[in-house]
Amino acid sequence: MQNRLIKIANDTNSFLKNFIKKQKKTDLVTAMNYGLFPGGKKIRAKILIDIGYLFKIDYKTLIIVSAAVECIHAYSLIHDDLPCMDNDDLRRGKPSTHIKFGESTAVLAGNSLLTMAFEILVSENLKISENKKVYLIKKLSECSGHLGIAGGQYLDLSFEKKKISKNKIIDMEIKKTGKLFSFCCMAPAIIKNKNKSEIKFFENIGSKIGLLFQIADDLIDYKSTSKTAGKKTGKDKKKGKATLISLLGYENAIKYSNKIKSNITSDLNRYGPKAKNINETLKYILVRNK
Repeated sequence: MQNRLIKIANDTNSFLKNFIKKQKKTDLVTAMNYGLFPGGKKIRAKILIDIGYLFKIDYKTLIIVSAAVECIHAYSLIHDDLPCMDNDDLRRGKPSTHIKFGESTAVLAGNSLLTMAFEILVSENLKISENKKVYLIKKLSECSGHLGIAGGQYLDLSFEKKKISKNKIIDMEIKKTGKLFSFCCMAPAIIKNKNKSEIKFFENIGSKIGLLFQIADDLIDYKSTSKTAGKKTGKDKKKGKATLISLLGYENAIKYSNKIKSNITSDLNRYGPKAKNINETLKYILVRNK
């Protein structure tokens, strides 16, 4: 599992570095690279490739789509860390982008990574039909904007120090984290030209995986150290964040995450042994410590 993650990370980063290198260099590129590389563990890319394996989609094609996803993810982290958002000065074991380059540069670098994701999807590197590219762009846009990441971040901030229901917390966490996982799961189905019901099936799978990932992330914030996690921990409780841990308690949140994992595994039973890779990734999400 670890070796596979490293390979996917290296291949995704290699594509991104080459893509940026071929563009005209501007003053923002240094800050963009800082927020993008070396990047995290590439779990979203791994999920995308795991689902792509179910449909026997070309690995290089999946890496290109993964690169677009990583741009979206990096943009969201750069903006989340800003003083007007979560005000975090540490990310992936180093100073956050706004600490290194200043707030305005961080905002612009994040914006540039957001738009670069769509440049990647329309590029000649991605060898799929134009109709499929448009469909991917539509879905990635939905998952990134007010219906997804941005909307989820808004709710996350507005829920601070308030008593929030379980359903509202789940809705917020699916938007904030689950929607990008939804894209990772439905993208291979779109590329394979599956029907709308099957695309929706994988979209829902992704929402569940994203919720699982967010709970695991909240558990890390609750129990891990900043040195291990590579970012500040204990901040959710300090800021009065609405999480399933704050609502259900630590032990019950673990039980709930195991229930979600079981539901996902059950949903994927139809794919038999081919679902082995993604099941391994689900286990990794729960046991990781950063």
